[in-house]
Amino acid sequence: MNSFRLRQGHSYPLGATWDGKGTNFALFSEHAEKVELCLFDPQQPEREIARRRLAEKTDHVFHGYLLGAKPGTPYGYRVHGPWKPEEGHRFNPRKLLLDPYAKAITGGFKWKDEMYGYRIGGNEDFDLDTRDNAGLTPRCVVVDDKFDWTGDQRIDRPMAETVIYEVHVKGFSKLWASMPKKLRGTYAGLGSRMAIAYFKQLGVTAVELQPVHHFVNDHFLESRGLTNYWGYSSIGYFAPESRYSSSGTAGEQVVEFKQMVKNLHAAGIEVILDVVYNHTAEGNHLGPTLSFKGIDNRSYYRCVADSPRHYMDYTGTGNTLNMQHPRVLQLVMDSLRYFATECRVDGFRFDLASTLARGLHEVDKLGGFFDIIHQDPVLQRVKLIAEPWDVGEGGYQVGNFPVGWAEWNGKYRDCVRAYWKGDDSQVAELAARLTGSSDLYQDDGRRPYASINYVTAHDGYTLHDLVSYNDKHNEANGENGNDGDNLNHSWNCGAEGPTEDAGVNALRRRQKRNFLTTLMLSLGVPMICGGDEYGRTQQGNNNAYCQDNEISWLSWKRTAEEDAQMEFTAKLIAFRRQHPIFRRPKFFYGRKVRGVDVKDIMWLNPLGQEMNDDEWNTHFVKTLGVLLYGDVHDVRDWHGMPVHDDTFLMLLNASHQQVDFTLPNYAVQRWAVVLDTVSEKGFLDTPVEHDAGTVLPLPERCFVLLRRVA
Repeated sequence: MNSFRLRQGHSYPLGATWDGKGTNFALFSEHAEKVELCLFDPQQPEREIARRRLAEKTDHVFHGYLLGAKPGTPYGYRVHGPWKPEEGHRFNPRKLLLDPYAKAITGGFKWKDEMYGYRIGGNEDFDLDTRDNAGLTPRCVVVDDKFDWTGDQRIDRPMAETVIYEVHVKGFSKLWASMPKKLRGTYAGLGSRMAIAYFKQLGVTAVELQPVHHFVNDHFLESRGLTNYWGYSSIGYFAPESRYSSSGTAGEQVVEFKQMVKNLHAAGIEVILDVVYNHTAEGNHLGPTLSFKGIDNRSYYRCVADSPRHYMDYTGTGNTLNMQHPRVLQLVMDSLRYFATECRVDGFRFDLASTLARGLHEVDKLGGFFDIIHQDPVLQRVKLIAEPWDVGEGGYQVGNFPVGWAEWNGKYRDCVRAYWKGDDSQVAELAARLTGSSDLYQDDGRRPYASINYVTAHDGYTLHDLVSYNDKHNEANGENGNDGDNLNHSWNCGAEGPTEDAGVNALRRRQKRNFLTTLMLSLGVPMICGGDEYGRTQQGNNNAYCQDNEISWLSWKRTAEEDAQMEFTAKLIAFRRQHPIFRRPKFFYGRKVRGVDVKDIMWLNPLGQEMNDDEWNTHFVKTLGVLLYGDVHDVRDWHGMPVHDDTFLMLLNASHQQVDFTLPNYAVQRWAVVLDTVSEKGFLDTPVEHDAGTVLPLPERCFVLLRRVA
């Protein structure tokens, strides 16, 4: 190893690039004075076997080529420069640093004081810590990018045809006893035949993976015996998290990740990654020095202008990546392109995406990040989903992202929850949410599929807990219940938590059917939180980010009731797939259809008549009828063919009492009930027919769907 010959190399591409004979190393640092590349023994990664100075510097990139450095070689960097925290410079060559462009990382962090660039117990963060931390840090690994993609084809499914399943790689299969133990909780497990059969049975078309970029188990969590289970603490934007690998961590995790994608593609299932480009795991000015902070703190992070020792924090995590710097923009774009091209993922969900758009303080939807995305020939083809808020002033931007973007629709979540909870004054907004949220997306040229509709997600209650708890129960997190949102729009149906009361449990099951039915029959793109299809519980914890245990993992020992809910959810997804009226690519017009005395959509009161302004504005109205006329010739599908479907009538009653509803006779003589959430099965084995004009009793808190017979 010491015989490695260092050549000049190239400043591009950044990172470690193997060419079959050697590896080119390139690291950006605008303010560094010297960069040393440290090589370690592949068999004993703790043992440093060579150190080479990257003497060449081009456009602020230090670079060199090492003949003989091959895949599997562990490495890291030591970066020299000024230690001036008051000016935002935090160089400390005693700290071994991760390459921001590393494609594989092996090992974990061991939390001791040496992991901090400053001396713990000294003068705040001003005193340099001179102890070496190499024995406490992971190693980057040189990888070979080759992979056999033979037979893999881009799915390119239209967004309107998509049903998303949000899932955690480990939590999905960790408890699946019938899966080989080695595969549980891994990429291989998620891409296994068993997992794919489950996804196909359920009917989802895309899996949205919680963060798989290499992340850090925070010091404060490990000190409490907890871990950063969710993984929203990224430190390696090119490296698949090695802890989810069943085959090894010296580059094998990259191959396993790609094989997972290939297997899912073969089954027609797309892969969307939840990515965290808004902040890193290095925290605030008192956080550890792991990578970016020690390579070029002033370039990578948004520092306070008049106090560069401190960070702008729009994320609640202590720091914010400096998207105003061209090299940081390049880092993000290179990471996205890498996963879209080399790993062939189909889309990205951007955590706290408003942060990425910020100029000085305000959120600018036409900021540099979006401009670059829109002109990029690779990223134009993938699905782009924003979590359209951050924690800074003006950060809530639902409905304000540009064309080409879909958004997690937080207003959909809150309205649907509040409606089925029985809150007043919800039906007017509910009408917009059921039909694609045109109030949010139509004016800027977007379509209903810009709305990612969801009732629950990883962050918050599960669907079961939403109908089982009035209050959060986060004691296991060790924060005295101070963490997690206090406004959940939840209702326990009459008892807090588990109960033997048969009436309460029956109502909870009905409410879950109400939520799932609403979700699947709304225009937009439905997203199911993994486990909600059967009724997973987190025991009332609405912030289980640190619970890497059975609180968060999916259970595969399911009750008959859970199996029944799974079957109902699968039938709902199949029903949506069979009826294009529920996944129209265009908004409803609300105007009369040629040749018949009916509109393409009509909003009805319990008398079977169109709603008037007074009824829309009456706070106690909790019952709504929605007539969807199916035979509309001026709406076309993705292939340009006219959309023809049945005519449906959705009846929603969130009242605590029965409401009699007169079935309308607009171009309809007879109706058939096909779905009734009062029924434990949901879908009726034999549809029950009623003449138009018949009064149909709607029991409390139910969703009834009828189809035109004649």
